Amino acid sequence: MAGHIFLSAGEPSGDLHASNLVLALRRLEPQLRCSGLGGRRLQQAGCQLLFPLAEHAVMGLWPALRSLPLFYQVLQQVEDWLRHQRPDLVVLVDNPGFNWHVARRAKKFGIPVWYFVPPQLWAWAGWRVRKMRQLVEHVLSGLPFETTWFRRHGVATDYVGHPYCDALAGQPRDEAFIQAQHQSGATIVGLLPGSRTHEVRHNFPTLLRTACIVAQHFPGLRFLVACYQQAHADWIADYLRDSHAPQPTKFRGVLHTPVATPLSPDQIEVHVGKTAAIIEAAQMCVAVSGSVTLELLYHARPSCVVYRISPLARCLKPLLLTCRYITLVNLLAERMVFPEFVSVRCPARQIAAALLFWLDNPAAWQRCRDELNQLRQRFFQPGACQRAAQLILRRLQTAGRRAA
Repeated sequence: MAGHIFLSAGEPSGDLHASNLVLALRRLEPQLRCSGLGGRRLQQAGCQLLFPLAEHAVMGLWPALRSLPLFYQVLQQVEDWLRHQRPDLVVLVDNPGFNWHVARRAKKFGIPVWYFVPPQLWAWAGWRVRKMRQLVEHVLSGLPFETTWFRRHGVATDYVGHPYCDALAGQPRDEAFIQAQHQSGATIVGLLPGSRTHEVRHNFPTLLRTACIVAQHFPGLRFLVACYQQAHADWIADYLRDSHAPQPTKFRGVLHTPVATPLSPDQIEVHVGKTAAIIEAAQMCVAVSGSVTLELLYHARPSCVVYRISPLARCLKPLLLTCRYITLVNLLAERMVFPEFVSVRCPARQIAAALLFWLDNPAAWQRCRDELNQLRQRFFQPGACQRAAQLILRRLQTAGRRAA
């Protein structure tokens, strides 16, 4: 059968899921050709990369506008590739802002489009489902309620499970790191500022102020910051040095107001590529909203979820948001398991209050952890990429028989 699949993943999490999908496809069909957009993981899985799009992930209106010239160039490259290579199938992975344009170009050349890890249309701006019906032949869904929603809106959908279940189940434990943290004897709080540069710069000041407030009540705490890239760690290290300045300063485009009691260097550490180990070592975490919340669920780690939004986004929120929560864990539980803080202003005091409640009430912390363990048992079903690969290859076989 063989064949040629083009994949488009424009974010770090999408790069991870696309790479695991390619590995599953290659196990079933070793001669399958894969090309596309993504990142380091997708390339290592054997995909011919046109452009490292996952390394240029942005979120928010202004960062996206600044990146428009680059994205336009990449789309031109994609269009030329699709025109001349004519893959049998295009598989999109999340990142709808860019991937809708890829889908339009595929449709222009009569190439069928499937969506693996579809955008959360059920959560906000649900009218975009019209694009899904027009441009996408089939959706491979990772959430049970999502499958129901798409089918109800006329989109052919199969539930395969969430690919994060595959990624987390196969993740090695960094026992040496975890043991070293526990040997310190201090209670550890994880700070997870996000995987995109814009997220890190916009949200880390809130996480730092939260840590400083909590540390005033519990001076023996240690805070571990989990960074996706070395560039993020370097930025945070510089920001931490600047946090001791006595006056408000503008630091690389971020207004920094000094905290009353800055953390000492032995109270906070910054690590790259240690997210899973930091979550495992921590008693609780503060995380920027995103797929990392599923990792927190996997480790059953009580956490607060934060996201700073622009004033414009706050005004549009009542019009666009169509669900009660922003966090997948809360949506799956149908209640507020992880406290959520979506705000224009810095909500550090409110986040700190939630953390202090758990620190002061071990029984409440344990109840949260027990609920997370029960939810994990219901939700985590490894094999999503294998099931998705089987459906994709079945589609290629059907197309091959029709062509014959």
